[in-house]
Amino acid sequence: MPPQPGAASKGKGRLDRYARSTGLTLLGASGTVVTVEATVGRPSPSGGKVFLSGLPDSSVNQAQTRARAAMSNSGLTFPDGDVSVNFGPASVPTTGTSCDLAFACAIVCAAGNAPTERLEGTAMFAELGLDGSLRGVLGVLPALLAARAAGIRRVLVSADNATEAQLVDGLTIFAPADLGMVIDWLRGSAELPSPPPPEPHVTPSLPDMADLRGQAMARQALEVAAAGRHHMFLQGPPGAGKTMLAERLPSLLPPLTDEEALEVTSVHSLAGTLPPNCGLIRHPPFQAPHHTTTAPALIGGGGHHLRPGAVPLAHRGVLFLDEAPEFKRDVLDALRQPLESGETVIHRAKHTATFPSQVQLILAANPCPCASAKSHQCVCPGNTRRRYLARLSGPLMDRVDIHLRVPTVAASAIVGDQPAGESSADMAKRVLLARMIAAERWGKSGQSWQVNGAVPGPALRSQPWRLPTSATQEANTLLEKGRISGRGYDRVLRLAWTLSDLAGQTIPSRDDVAAACEMRIGFPVR
Repeated sequence: MPPQPGAASKGKGRLDRYARSTGLTLLGASGTVVTVEATVGRPSPSGGKVFLSGLPDSSVNQAQTRARAAMSNSGLTFPDGDVSVNFGPASVPTTGTSCDLAFACAIVCAAGNAPTERLEGTAMFAELGLDGSLRGVLGVLPALLAARAAGIRRVLVSADNATEAQLVDGLTIFAPADLGMVIDWLRGSAELPSPPPPEPHVTPSLPDMADLRGQAMARQALEVAAAGRHHMFLQGPPGAGKTMLAERLPSLLPPLTDEEALEVTSVHSLAGTLPPNCGLIRHPPFQAPHHTTTAPALIGGGGHHLRPGAVPLAHRGVLFLDEAPEFKRDVLDALRQPLESGETVIHRAKHTATFPSQVQLILAANPCPCASAKSHQCVCPGNTRRRYLARLSGPLMDRVDIHLRVPTVAASAIVGDQPAGESSADMAKRVLLARMIAAERWGKSGQSWQVNGAVPGPALRSQPWRLPTSATQEANTLLEKGRISGRGYDRVLRLAWTLSDLAGQTIPSRDDVAAACEMRIGFPVR
């Protein structure tokens, strides 16, 4: 029978005291509950040693230094006998500094300096300063979600993490200032302070489509992309409005559901990009990394602490790559796996991290390297122009649904006294209605797809969703001539269903398929 917390177990001439606390650590985008067990042996005149077991990383190994100094500066004495600390399950890596407080409390209780009753049902997630203060740790939201799933109902965090911790319902959050306050609470001589309620979260204003002048075809294509969550490639001269279009796509997207908001906020918590006093992220995020971005910065990476990159940070939102041909080829090709699976998987020798990455990709490019605003001023030879756009690999571009040529805006649309274009709010209403139609249709068939861009091609080519040959004639011809691939054919069908939903039809017509083909290849097909 294993020893109970705080109980003594007798051996041959030896008396070990035992205590157990609960910590939280992170594996990729997920939190994990860690049991921190400590035993303290008999005092030794020469002092004892600290032995760690499990799979602690270097940061956890250094916790003994932080705990020793924090206890000393909190009026506590570090045990002078051998101290053995185990992090379990032993098969799960324990990383970072988030288990510091649990580590110190287990040792204090095992040494007999505090009772263990209040450790039961309590998880701890905080780093220790040498002065005994509690410091914030990245990833508190996914860690606390794991604690709640494990049945824990009380969590101790630092004051820096208190606002974010309160986003998880069903948990009682305490935010003590230092280790001494926690020990007093364990002894029953003091109560822990509850953090102040978080301030109401104000949704930031988004750029509006009314700011965009002209570009009627681009407006329609952007609405289709928003309604079906289709990837998009914008090609046109500088100043045509490619960046303005991409930046305004989030304003057309519906707000995130509670579950989606938790997912998105958790990823940003891991990256440490949540602003102070931020509530749940309720609107689809927008990420626009620079063209000098490396592959680890784009998809995520690091050493012992794997962090999400721009792709996971754009989960449930928009990833915009401006000047796409200027990105390195291997960086762009790293997008292929997340675009297909909706996840970014990072493999390291000792562990693997998986981050959610359901992104809507928007690529933008000038027609040539000289980026002349007017085609007749371009000085690039034909081969140079072709090589420039060829930097975007075929496999990547085949995963992009809409290929749109964005022309130069007419001068009259800019300087003329013309009324503003349709606002994002009006366009967003149609997008929301089209998404509701799609979700209801696929839901009735027992599927979980919420948007047409997520529907697998085989499903669209099978009954009851298979379109008649009379409707798919243009798409069939393009496939036979090799102008689109099999993957491209499926994406044409997805676009056709989105066009049909926006028009309020029950099934795509031949005109819808033809319009989808035009969006796919960038040229009229009739």
